[in-house]
Amino acid sequence: MAIARFPVVVLDCPDPQALAQFYGALLEWEVEPGDDTWCSIRADDGDSMDFQKVENFTRPQWPGQEAPQQMHLDVRVDDLDAAEDAVLALGALKHEHQPGTTFRVFLDPAGHPFCLCQG
Repeated sequence: MAIARFPVVVLDCPDPQALAQFYGALLEWEVEPGDDTWCSIRADDGDSMDFQKVENFTRPQWPGQEAPQQMHLDVRVDDLDAAEDAVLALGALKHEHQPGTTFRVFLDPAGHPFCLCQG
């Protein structure tokens, strides 16, 4: 028996509202009202993801470790090409380093790496 469902992930960032809008659109989750220090998104089933403002935020550097990524998200998609077009339109950047063929690495607007994964 699982103790919990999906864990709540909290991402540090310079602009919680902007990052919540990005991930809300990517995951089709509702953006909940927040302020300039905290914002959340919530799925229909109650799972959520939070974003907190960090002063002097340092963007992660990937694949280097000068400013480590510390964590990343893998998002499963049915069509990599269509999903790539969609996340680029939302403001993601495709990373120049692409180490695989069944997934693609992107950076969210605050620089956190995330992957779109086939399947």
